[in-house]
Amino acid sequence: MPERVSRPRAVPYVFLAPAIVLFVLFMAVPIGYTAYLSVRRTKVSGLGLGRGARKEIFAGLDNYAAAIGDGELWAGWLRVIGYGALVLAVMLGFALLFALMLDTKHVHLARFTRISIFLPYAVPGVAATLMWGFLYLPSLSPFGDRPFLSAGAVTFSMANVAVWGGTGFNMLVLYTTLRAVPRDYYEAARIDGAGELQIALKIKIPMLIPAIILTGVFSVIATIQVFTEPTTLRPLTNTISSTWSPLMKIYRDAFVTGDLYSAAATSMVIAAISLVLSFGFLRVVKNRAFGET
Repeated sequence: MPERVSRPRAVPYVFLAPAIVLFVLFMAVPIGYTAYLSVRRTKVSGLGLGRGARKEIFAGLDNYAAAIGDGELWAGWLRVIGYGALVLAVMLGFALLFALMLDTKHVHLARFTRISIFLPYAVPGVAATLMWGFLYLPSLSPFGDRPFLSAGAVTFSMANVAVWGGTGFNMLVLYTTLRAVPRDYYEAARIDGAGELQIALKIKIPMLIPAIILTGVFSVIATIQVFTEPTTLRPLTNTISSTWSPLMKIYRDAFVTGDLYSAAATSMVIAAISLVLSFGFLRVVKNRAFGET
C-alpha cells in the first residue's frame, strides 16, 4: 500500500496568514486605536500656547456620555432611518422583480438586460451622485424646474441614487440563487397547471428567502453608513447640513473641528447601534421567514 503523505499542520495557517495580517492591520488595529481615542481627551492649561500646555489625558466615559446626549447625532439617525426604509423597500423590491422577470422561460435579450441592470453598480458612488446631482439642478435638469433638492424632496433624491446604484447587485444575487434551483420543480408545476405567476409566488420566492435576508442585511449595513450621497450633494444645495447623517457628523468633528476624541466615541456608539440594528433585523426577518425562536 502506498504510504500516506503527511502534511505539516502549519500549512492551513500559511494560507490564512495574508488574510489574518490584512485583517489585523486594516480592521483590528484601527478599531482598537479608535476605542483608545474614545476614552481620551485634551487638557488645556492656561491659554494653551506654551510647551506642555496641551496634553492628552484619560477621560473615562465622558466622551461617550457627550455623544449619547448629542441631539444632532439622534436627529441624523432619524433621517437615516427614514432614508434607509425607503431605499430598502424600493431597491429590494426592484431587485426581486427583475430577478423573477429574467428567470422566466421566455425572456429576450437576457444577457444584455442583466448587464444593463447591473451596470450602474459598477459606477463609483461619487461619480454616480455627481451625475444625478447635475440632473437635479434646475438649470441643467432635463426634467424641468422641479425642486429635487428642496428640503422635502432631498431624501427621496438621495434614495433614488442609492436605488439606481444598488439594485443591480442585489438582483444579481437573487438571480444567481434562482438559477441554482432545479428546473424540474418548475416543469412539474407547469404540468400541474400552474402559471408563471403561481410558480413565482409559490416556488421561487419561498426559495429566495435566504438570499433576500442576506441582501437585506447587507443593505441595512450600507444604509446605516450612508455618507457619499449627502456629502457629494451638499455643495449643490443648502438643505443638507454637515450632520445630516451620523457619519457626516463624525467627519465634521474629526476633520473640521479637530475633535478626534469626540469623533472616536461617536464612531464606537454608531458601531454598536449598527451591530444591534443589523442583528435585530436578521433575527426578526429570520423568525418570520423560518419560524425560528
